[in-house]
Amino acid sequence: MFLSLQSLLKSGVSAYSLEEYFEFTKPFLILLVISFFLSLIAVGIIKQHLSQQLVDIPNERSSHTQPTPRGGGLGFIIAFVIAIVVNQIFSNTPIYSKQNLLWLSLIPLVLIGIIDDWKGVPAGIRYLVQLITSSLIVIQCGAFPLPVLSQFGITGDIISMILTVIGITALINFYNFMDGLDGLLAGVSAVQLGFLALWFNQPLDWVILAVLFGFLYWNWSPAKIFMGDAGSTFLGAVIAIGLLNNNNNPAYVWSAMVIILPLVGDAIYTLFRRLMRGENIFKAHRTHLYQRLQQSGWSHAQVATTYIVFTLFVGNLNSLFGATGAWVGSGIIIAAIFLGEMYLSNRRLSHT
Repeated sequence: MFLSLQSLLKSGVSAYSLEEYFEFTKPFLILLVISFFLSLIAVGIIKQHLSQQLVDIPNERSSHTQPTPRGGGLGFIIAFVIAIVVNQIFSNTPIYSKQNLLWLSLIPLVLIGIIDDWKGVPAGIRYLVQLITSSLIVIQCGAFPLPVLSQFGITGDIISMILTVIGITALINFYNFMDGLDGLLAGVSAVQLGFLALWFNQPLDWVILAVLFGFLYWNWSPAKIFMGDAGSTFLGAVIAIGLLNNNNNPAYVWSAMVIILPLVGDAIYTLFRRLMRGENIFKAHRTHLYQRLQQSGWSHAQVATTYIVFTLFVGNLNSLFGATGAWVGSGIIIAAIFLGEMYLSNRRLSHT
């Protein structure tokens, strides 16, 4: 997945026999298995013991019809933290041991998400925390590469940092918006993390992927627990960190952006669509493409699987063909969005 056999060989696997390679990676594979089961257990405990405190009551914009526990994101976050602590204590080569402060920057975002899942938080406070978290990320990772601004020196660097902070907050909110169907956000994010782990050599992303699989056991349709704001905003920030922890090759980094398009493309398209219709974009709604597909008769699993498959497809295009694959993948996602709109329009006309 994502890498051809040739690219795997170039990465150094050819230096080992298959047996030696698995022996070399065994400790890390064990860590991933532990992470999966930690998440499986932690989410199950939250479902069992916090279901009354963290419960999602269906309303006019919900895609579910039964009261369902939320806060499952807290479970996989706790599992992730425990796994990293175990790795730090018992491993001779702890992963990302020099970036602890970066991950500590996400604590305010997670805490405000937990409170929001519990009893709600005003939008202004949520956004302030997102700005603080995004700023801390940019201070440690640097700005997203914007070559057009580099010619303006310090002024260009400052503008790049401001735009990156705004971009991260947008990504955090987009991921929150897209967490509306069973298995959708967790499934697509798992694919994205796998791609980023390979593309930028980020082993920590594999750990987050493993805990997401543990959560998906509970969240796949019909979901027994939802992720909640703590989990969705955490994933948006994690994907942003994955894109910023790059090799500083702008073309290489920009081509990786295609992996977020199946989710973010839906969010951006819906935003512009609502603006064109004169709607209040800050008002809650159920008009995302994925929501309308579900309303048209698709099951939660069908919608989630479609988005996961598209994400896998564009990730593989990028891995096999680089920037060309990224451009082709971007075009395919844009075409898919408009084909989806045409499909929904025809469905609506056929029922009138």
